[in-house]
This record gives sequence, C-alpha cells and structure tokens, in this order.
Amino acid sequence: PRTLNMAMGHLRDLSIIATPPARRLSVKTFVRQRDDVMVKEAILREILRGGQVYFLHNDVATIEKSAEDLRNLIPEARVGVAHGQMRERELEQIMSDFYHKRFNVLVCSTIIETGIDIPSANTIIIERADKFGLAQLHQLRGRVGRSHHQAYAYLLTPPPRSISADAKKRLDAIAESQDLGAGFMLATHDLEIRGAGELLGEEQSGQIESIGFTLYMQLLDEAVKAIREGRTPNAELPLSHGTEMNLRIPALIPEDYLPDVHNRLMLYKRIASVEDKTALKELQVEMIDRFGLLPDPAKNLMRQAELRLRAEALGIVQIDAGKEWTRLEFGGSTPVDPLVLVKKVQSAPDQYRLEGANSFRFRLKDTSTDGKLDGISKMLGELAPEKAAATAS
Repeated sequence: PRTLNMAMGHLRDLSIIATPPARRLSVKTFVRQRDDVMVKEAILREILRGGQVYFLHNDVATIEKSAEDLRNLIPEARVGVAHGQMRERELEQIMSDFYHKRFNVLVCSTIIETGIDIPSANTIIIERADKFGLAQLHQLRGRVGRSHHQAYAYLLTPPPRSISADAKKRLDAIAESQDLGAGFMLATHDLEIRGAGELLGEEQSGQIESIGFTLYMQLLDEAVKAIREGRTPNAELPLSHGTEMNLRIPALIPEDYLPDVHNRLMLYKRIASVEDKTALKELQVEMIDRFGLLPDPAKNLMRQAELRLRAEALGIVQIDAGKEWTRLEFGGSTPVDPLVLVKKVQSAPDQYRLEGANSFRFRLKDTSTDGKLDGISKMLGELAPEKAAATAS
C-alpha cells in the first residue's frame, strides 16, 4: 500500500497491465459461511465437467484430517495432499500427479500461491478466507481460470460474529472486484483498509489516521505540486478547495432524472473533482449514455463546473453573481494583469468597479440563467492572459 500511495502521489512511476489474455474469463467469486452441502456441490460440479479443484486448508497440523473429511463427504473424488513441510521429491510427485489428473482434488496450503499453472483446475475453495490478506486472496484466486473455461472461487468463512471488521472489508472488496484486471482496484482497497504508512520512514504504519487519509493525500499533493513548481511547501497555508461559485441559478442533478441518492452524490463528487475540461466532457457523455439527455439544471451544473475550472486557472477564489453586479475575488497569486482591470474601469466606470486590492465587479446586461453563464464566461475569456495581451496589442 505504501508504494502504491507514493505512485498515486506522483513520487514513483506507475504502469498497469489491464489487458487479459485472449478468451480469458473472470473468476466468479462467492463469499459463503462454511457449509458441507455447498462444498460438495461445488466440488462435484467441477469433477463432473472434467475439471480439478484446489481445496485450500492452511494448517499443516490438521490438513490430513481435512483431506479425510473430504474423502468421506465425496467418495467419488480422488483426493491428494500438498503442503510446504513435505519432502521435496514427495511434493514434486504430488504436483506431477495432480497436473496429469491422477487425482482431481488437491487439499493444499498456500504453497500453491505462486508458480502453479494448471489449466484444468478451475475451482478453488479457501477455508477461513477471513485470515488471508487482500493481495493473498487475489493471488490465490488467480490459480484458477488459467484457460478459457469459467472458473469459480469460494471463500469460506466462520459465522459473521467471528470475523473482524477489517476482514469483512477485505472479503467485500475481493467479492466486488471480479472483473479481469481488477488487481489495481484491489490494491487501492488495500490502501484504504491498511493505510499508507509513513511516506519516507521505515514503518509501514504511520500517523495518517490522526488527520484522515483524504486530508493526508491533499497535503501530499500540495507539497508535490509546490516542489515541481520550484516553491517551498508551506503546510501552514490553507488547502485550496477550488473557486467558490455562487451564481444563484438552478444547477443540480434533478431527482426525477436520477432517483438514486447514492449515484447522485457520487456524480456530484466526480463533477467537483474534475481537473480539466476534457475530463468534464467525458463525464457529461457518460451521464448522457447512462441516464439520458441532461435536463436544464444538470446542463447548468456542467457549465458552472467548466467556469470553475477556468476561474481556478486565473487565480479567482470566488465568483458571486447578484441581481445586478457580479463580483470576482482574486487569490494571493493570479496571472491576470491588474492593468487590464484598471483599463476596464477607466473605460466604463458604470460597468466595472474595483473593490479593495482583490475584488472586481462588473455589471451583467442579461441576468437570466443563460445570460449569467454567458456573461461570466465572456469576462473570464477577456481576463485570460493571452486574450488580454492580444487586446492590449
């Protein structure tokens, strides 16, 4: 998780392999409480279609008893046992026999976690899955589904009261992430569950829980951005939360357009988090594709988000549109040339005003919703450094 956190903070490079082999299918994953009937059904289904099964029991002391229980439960199965405390030759012979289908159920420990590629083994049953880490579960699940056949993974758990909160999060994450190439998504879940640890220290567990993961990532992002721009990071300065927009227009996702509250909140968050016009356009296309053509309030929300991006680039911290005047408040650093504002005020004092060192007011001719959006868009265009330079020349 710490390495992934450094990659997401732009301190390390990151590459993702997301293209699966041809004809590869995702592994269907089930989290279930231990039940002999379900175990028997899962194993018999795989055997009857000519496949093989991994039955993972990660306790060498009781692994032989577990194998004997399976033989009694399913007399039709040919059961073998493999674990790390076996002699090398014996283990090699067991794996060779399993590969050549001399038996069809392998009761094993986590020794199968890496390096095993048996295309005919397409069902894995993991006992006490709550005791495994997220990456380990993902790795074990990857032992099946190595061909074009549909594979299944059963994660067996004790009664819910015996499972810790973190274990439940891990099992939920592995069950939800069944798509091919879901490793990166699982890694981010692992980062959320275990935390990112100390960024530059030796300890995996740091002090992130004292300020929260989101705030920590914001502080890290600000520091990295400052160093890239040749500035010294200043943790005393308040974090930037973008331009505050108060346009007094209907800008929202209507309930009749998207009734699900959770989806609406997710979209609001995504709209507020977009960092460029291209991402905003892609999000708008996605919304139209999923929910239909945007109603007017949603269109206003998108236009407002676009204005916010442009205002942030100009160092504007607040846009407040009243009935008659619209006020722009500039932050401590802005690329807008003050002379441009002064010339506007001198050219039309009844249309433009300066208030203090940081505020500029201008009068809108049209105070309708579209008029406000168009007027503010036009003003931001005139204040952009390249446009202002062209006008001055």
